[in-house]
Amino acid sequence: MKKQIFFFTFLMFTSVFLKAQQDPQFSQNMFTHLLTNPGYAGSNDNISVFALNRTQWTGFEGSPRVTTLNMDAAINPFRIPLGIGLSLQNDELGFNKDLQLNISIAYKQPLGDGNLGIGVKWGVANTSITTEGSEWITPIDPVENDNAIPVDGSEDMSMMDFGFGIFYKTEDLYLGISSTHINQAEFSLDQSKTRLTRHYYVTAGYNLPFNNPLFEFKPGLIVQSDGKNSQLGFHGLIEYNKKIWGGVSLRTDYAITGILGVELFKWVKVSYSYDFVVSDMMEYNNGSHEIMMGFSFDVKKDKTPERYKSIRFL
Repeated sequence: MKKQIFFFTFLMFTSVFLKAQQDPQFSQNMFTHLLTNPGYAGSNDNISVFALNRTQWTGFEGSPRVTTLNMDAAINPFRIPLGIGLSLQNDELGFNKDLQLNISIAYKQPLGDGNLGIGVKWGVANTSITTEGSEWITPIDPVENDNAIPVDGSEDMSMMDFGFGIFYKTEDLYLGISSTHINQAEFSLDQSKTRLTRHYYVTAGYNLPFNNPLFEFKPGLIVQSDGKNSQLGFHGLIEYNKKIWGGVSLRTDYAITGILGVELFKWVKVSYSYDFVVSDMMEYNNGSHEIMMGFSFDVKKDKTPERYKSIRFL
């Protein structure tokens, strides 16, 4: 009962906060660049697919759950260097479910030791509220008279969504700046109104080799803001032989994350992270879990060397 009371209190406060900060956050954001920056598409010059599932604040019913699938590839139609990508995201919190599908395209331009990607994305965003069959809605619940929550029913609406981003990548460095929900689509449900607030992102990372060439230190950061609320995240990973990696991530929302990953076999990667909440909220949940699985491979094939007959046999 204590957890249920906390949950409804939590919903009351976060429903206001989420009107500004709607984009979910990931501890393993090094695998979610495409989700927030379309300029990233095709930056690795191969085909990549990454899926992440995040279960946040486990321990009480209705906690946030996010699943995302990102796919991108480098293409060269008519000798124009491009990157294309597809992002699918399902975000659930209590009665609310947000589904987004976006297509990204980026123009790639060589710059210095790397490539600069300038990209746009467009797609569909759907939001829905469903309480049908929910055990939370009873005559004595404090949310019974909340007009924003339909009792024993559902509401949903879809709108177009757009984003823009620039991403620069070399062998050891990446820098990105982007914005999501540029058009700030507004959803007018039967009993409530909300909109996708424009978000801004800055990302950066670098690979620092150790004296032992088998080891690398990979620090990175991400800044997320909607113009009113901002959040800073930092991660530091140590990678061994490009096969095994581990480290920590810190966020300004009082979370410390442990990360561990491995390349199971060629091109296939799996990693896991666990968030420790270092605030009063830790009394009401068992932390957050995040699982990533992905693969990438190069489809380019080396040309077979051409053979020439010796002039001695002509």
